[in-house]
Amino acid sequence: MKTFTADTADPVAICDELLNGPGAVRITGLFSADQIADARTRIMAHSDGEADKVTHFQGAAMEDGRANLQRRVWNLLAKGAVFSDMATHPVIMAVLRRWLGSEFIMGSIAANRILPGGPGQEPHIDFPYWDFHQPDTHPMGLNASFPMNAQVTIALDPFTEESGATAYLPGTQKDMRYPTAQDHDHFYANCARMTGAPGDTIIFFGAAWHCAMPNTADHDRNAVLINYIPKFVKPLEDMPGALPQSFLDAASPKMRQLLGFNYKYPEILDEADAVNAEGIT
Repeated sequence: MKTFTADTADPVAICDELLNGPGAVRITGLFSADQIADARTRIMAHSDGEADKVTHFQGAAMEDGRANLQRRVWNLLAKGAVFSDMATHPVIMAVLRRWLGSEFIMGSIAANRILPGGPGQEPHIDFPYWDFHQPDTHPMGLNASFPMNAQVTIALDPFTEESGATAYLPGTQKDMRYPTAQDHDHFYANCARMTGAPGDTIIFFGAAWHCAMPNTADHDRNAVLINYIPKFVKPLEDMPGALPQSFLDAASPKMRQLLGFNYKYPEILDEADAVNAEGIT
């Protein structure tokens, strides 16, 4: 996995790595120590002692007695300005404009906290591909020659092999196939790891097989996870519906784009129906 800095993060080179290379890159230096500490403090406060924060999708482990060792915190935009700053960072936005088109949106922004002893996940691919284990529910001929996903992981703790740094199988983003149980041994025998220091940012194509690994370290493994999608793909989270009106009213142009406000569809196209919908007769 190639490493870029804030100054060397060339969108053309990065997108080539995501599409034609191993499928993931690391970018250092995007966020300050204060931003990382702020984000981590907020995530810890919203996930302490809450067993129901465990994720039951995207390949999350669900073993009894261990579920509480992996926790998700949703609706991060409502939990601190630092998360809006992360989601709209100029370097990330520049890469994604090339990768997903200039009017891309955000499908989700959440935190994943894996405590010591957390079991990790099974290999999977991410939204909107994450149910591709049911290929008959998707269009025929669907392939990864053009992307409909970008995953951004911002490490808030050391991402090491011991702490469960995300594993991925380089090149599998080209196959557009959900990993089956028969693929797991091959995955674990050949996977690379998305390691990094607090503040490092990993951008990867979510069609690549990947998973969180078990945390055998003596510290938590916290990260901000952001899913970006083209403007025409239905988001995972209804973020505008979960955010206070004051946030929506004050949203920057970049945030309005990410929330999908620049893309007017679906809309009511029959004028009479539109009038009736407003309660006017």
